[in-house]
Amino acid sequence: MVVDDDAGRSGVLALLARAGQATLDLLLPPHCLTCDAPILVSGGFCPDCFRQLGLIGAPCCQRCGVPFTDAGQGGAESLCPACRDHPPPWDRARAALRYDALARRVLLPFKHGDRTETAAALAPLMARAGGALLREAEVIVPVPLHRWRLLVRRYNQAALLARALSRLSGVPACLDALRRRHATPSLGDLGAAERAAVVEGVFTVRQRRLSRIAGRRVLLVDDVLTSGATCGACTRVLLASGAAGVDVLVAARVPDPRLR
Repeated sequence: MVVDDDAGRSGVLALLARAGQATLDLLLPPHCLTCDAPILVSGGFCPDCFRQLGLIGAPCCQRCGVPFTDAGQGGAESLCPACRDHPPPWDRARAALRYDALARRVLLPFKHGDRTETAAALAPLMARAGGALLREAEVIVPVPLHRWRLLVRRYNQAALLARALSRLSGVPACLDALRRRHATPSLGDLGAAERAAVVEGVFTVRQRRLSRIAGRRVLLVDDVLTSGATCGACTRVLLASGAAGVDVLVAARVPDPRLR
């Protein structure tokens, strides 16, 4: 029997990686991402915390993924008031989690505290929420960080999620397709209109990646969807660069206070 050398090397590397992780877990037992309770596998949740996660399923807005409190809330079109009045430029958006206190305890250390193993825990939840989007996607693209912020943080949390989703689904990821032209201030305390103004014209598709975007259905990935300003700005430049369509998949969605 002839064994492909590359396949053999990949198998050996995978085996070594599993052995290394098992040794690390023995020396430093894994803990829950939110409460630090001991768990069996690194980068996951204990049963109690998992049960408390605000997983988003139906019913939700078909356009932006914001959760509804009852099936009749979105009307015949299943659209939230914001999407009915001002439709976003993407086709569909889905989120794994409601952005609540527990989700913040997961996402803030992931974003600012070097908890990069969180990506592997969130990707299956995102794939569950956005299964239809993943099945139709031809390339996965993360929302980019500005190079100076990337230098300070050392990683882009959206890119880690995109890579994990690519490994789960088999859909190729283009992690550097989008670029931020310049740094932007934090959007945390701004309203929707102010957020949109800040990110207007900030993003562009890299010239060398145009062929990866043109004519393809793009799945845009980020950690949190709030007003949609950032994902909207990214979507517009992807469509202007020839994308056949854009869907959005995020780890968490900030609920609309009008839907309580």
